[in-house]
Amino acid sequence: MNNLVQEVLREYEMLRDKSLKEALMRRQEVYRKIPEISNIDDEIKDIGIEISKSIFLKPQKHKDLLENLRSRLNALKKKKADLLRSNGYPETYMEQKFECNICKDTGYVNNKRCKCFEQKLINLYYRQSSIEDITKIENFSNFDYYLYSDKPYKGKMSPRENMKSIVDVAKDFIDNFDNEKESLFFYGDSGLGKTFLSNCIAKELLDRGKVVLYRTAPDLVEGLRLNKLNSDNDSYYEYTDLLRECDLLIIDDLGTEPITPFSLQEIFSIVNARLLANKKFIISTNLPLSEVMNIYPERLCSRILGNFKLLNFYGEDIRIKRKTIN
Repeated sequence: MNNLVQEVLREYEMLRDKSLKEALMRRQEVYRKIPEISNIDDEIKDIGIEISKSIFLKPQKHKDLLENLRSRLNALKKKKADLLRSNGYPETYMEQKFECNICKDTGYVNNKRCKCFEQKLINLYYRQSSIEDITKIENFSNFDYYLYSDKPYKGKMSPRENMKSIVDVAKDFIDNFDNEKESLFFYGDSGLGKTFLSNCIAKELLDRGKVVLYRTAPDLVEGLRLNKLNSDNDSYYEYTDLLRECDLLIIDDLGTEPITPFSLQEIFSIVNARLLANKKFIISTNLPLSEVMNIYPERLCSRILGNFKLLNFYGEDIRIKRKTIN
């Protein structure tokens, strides 16, 4: 988080430097074409110095002096604006242009973060999450219940009703994210919308300024392995810090990673550390629960059973229907 904040502050510094250089270039251009404006600016500077001196050197007369100086200052500013307009320039042409006129590209207003600062952080969160592009498509605006059958399924409620129930849980998870104690565990056959719903939730939380990280289980394990093998071992700890400290960690396709002592230990360590810190997960798998219990050690399964809402996706593969509709 601190690294991301520092990145935003560096961006503001670059913006200010760029806008200042551009303003200086515009000023030099105007001075070349309208030399009189250069003289006016020199007079304006001199008046500014006189105003400062009058307050300290002649306090008994400073009100009258200030009134006279301000009158001269306003006359010079008007003359400068007239000259700019008559030569085809807008009055503000020489001024420094800011991306955000509220905070002047400092990121802060009255010692509080400006809205633009929060938006820049959100944009970084999106890039950090690795799902910036997919959430433009996979979000609640594009969620279609009619892809799911409204017929009862194997003695249970219809897939459509089941999906509506799961989405209600998901939206409650979003709305009460800071106070929610349980994470979400999606399980069921492939092609039933587990990843789509995960991305819907991710977008909502990213838009609310939460740090969300998405990894498939194979990518997660491979990233840990590569970083651990790296001669610069700091990279491993930086990567695990990101996995442990983000607000929401999405682990997709659990069970498709290589099942090795290394992968089992690393996944357990991340799950355990985040749960101890009251950090939230979405974990999804195409495996039935019984197989999850057989593959993963009891200490990991007990944490899933005790700290996650288990949500079963069932029905027919909706990817085929979606392709037909599209």
